[in-house]
Order: sequence, then C-alpha cells, then structure tokens
Amino acid sequence: MPRLVWDNIGERLYETGIDRGVLYPQDATGNYPQGVVWNGLSSVSESPSGAEANAIYADNIKYLELRSAEEFGATVEAYTYPDEFAVCDGSAEVATGVNIGQQPRKRFGLSYRTIVGNDVENDSYGYKLHLIYNAMASPSERQYQTVNDSPEAISFSWEMTTTPVAVGGTYKPTAAMTIDSTKADATKLAALEDILYGTENADARLPLPSEVIELMGGDATFDIHLNRANVSVQAGRTTTVKATTTPAGKAVTWASSDDTKATVANGVITGVAAGNATITASFTEDSVTYSDECKVTVTAAD
Repeated sequence: MPRLVWDNIGERLYETGIDRGVLYPQDATGNYPQGVVWNGLSSVSESPSGAEANAIYADNIKYLELRSAEEFGATVEAYTYPDEFAVCDGSAEVATGVNIGQQPRKRFGLSYRTIVGNDVENDSYGYKLHLIYNAMASPSERQYQTVNDSPEAISFSWEMTTTPVAVGGTYKPTAAMTIDSTKADATKLAALEDILYGTENADARLPLPSEVIELMGGDATFDIHLNRANVSVQAGRTTTVKATTTPAGKAVTWASSDDTKATVANGVITGVAAGNATITASFTEDSVTYSDECKVTVTAAD
C-alpha cells in the first residue's frame, strides 16, 4: 500500500464564487417547465438542519442513538430578482406595474453554479451545479436608505425552506442535488446543461432528480417493487399484487413460474391448483431487466 501524501500538485482544491442562477417556478403538477435567468445573484448560504442525535438508554447504558429527520434550507441574497419571482415572494400584479404583497407564495426550483479550483488550473479546474427543489421563500427585511458619499446597492435577502421530492430506487427523498464537473461525464453533463439552460428548440427547465440520475447514468434510476412478497390464494379464486416502478409508468411484464399452480395477468393472480409458484413483475430498460417477485401458495378449493 502506498504511503499517504498530503498536498500533491493538482490536488489542492478549493471552491468559490456563484454564477448562472436560474429560477424555475413550479407548476400545478410539481414540475418546473420554464426557467428564467436570475441576474444579480450574489450569495446562497445552504443551511441543512436536523439529523440531531436522540440518545436512548436501557439496561443502565446508552442503548442506541436515533437521528431526527434532516431538512434543507438556504438564505438567498441578490441585488435584483426576475419578475417571475414576485409570485414566489408573495406578490401579485393587480395592474401593469402595480403589485400588492401578502399574497399566497408559490413554490420554485433553483439552480446555480460554484467554481472548483486547484493549484494548477486555478478557477478553470471545474465547477459544481447545485439543483434545489420544492423551495418556498419566507419574507425578510428590506432596508432602503438615502444615497450618500459612500452609496451601496440594496441587497435583497430571502430565507428558503424546502420539502424533499422523490429520488427513486432505495434513496430517500431530497431537496438538493450537486453535480461535479470534475467527476461527471462531460457529454452527459452538457446534455443536462442543455435542459437546465435551454436550447434554440427547447425552453430551460429543471428536471426532477430521477431524470437527472437517469441522464447522468446513475444506478438508482430504475426500480420495480411489489407491495406483497408472499400471498396465499385458494384454487379458483384471485388476489392482487401491485407493482410500483421508478420512474413511474413503466410497462410491466407479468409471469408465473408454474401456470399449472397459479396464473397472473396485470397483477391479478388466479389460483389453479394446490401448490406453489413464483410471480415475477419486470420491465427492461437499455437491455437491463429490473424485476421483483412474489411467492404464491395455492390451497385446495373448499
């Protein structure tokens, strides 16, 4: 085994800066179909919380430790904001150029980029894309003051909370994703940026985590799960199992290991004769088959 070496040339990394902010208002279906440029974005302070330890004691010892649910929040600062953010900030335009506050707030997504540098290429080494989902902005203080001999531009600030969205596979829901250009496939990353920033033929939009994982080649994108692992049914009767796919809506193929004992069609299992069989639900994506099974015990008819 090689001996550990610190601070090798090219391995002295740092992260700095923020640019390419994009706002994605959420629609009624929970998607983010239209992105708009957020000019003047000066700071995003990510502030995850939760995951606090709760010690459990038993047998006169610290028996185990439970962790509270983790949350993701942030503070966004900017010198200006896009008009589309007004509804996210609780404003409504009642006439051209006339806005009122204290209105219902709309959820939104956000993307921005930070620079990854090193000791060789400096700020040109790479960058990270930050994707935020299902966010809600809280009202914050705004200070207006007279122009003086040391004028400063007004900086707006919002506290942002989030609600996690589904990822797929065995992963828990999340409200934040990060893509590192120094590690991700360059071609796939370029395709993702075409989605995030738009092209001549397509509007900018924020893809959901499952789509990002699928595009970037993650293993957790595709999955299938049956709601029952074991069932019992009498010969001549039926019972039903349900298949859930990730992404949702995949066409599922059903099969029985022994049609003389049990048959299956669209999740409806029919007992044929006393014995055992295995029901398999599956779908294929990119020549890879994803499947789950349910063990069936068929009992004799009354």
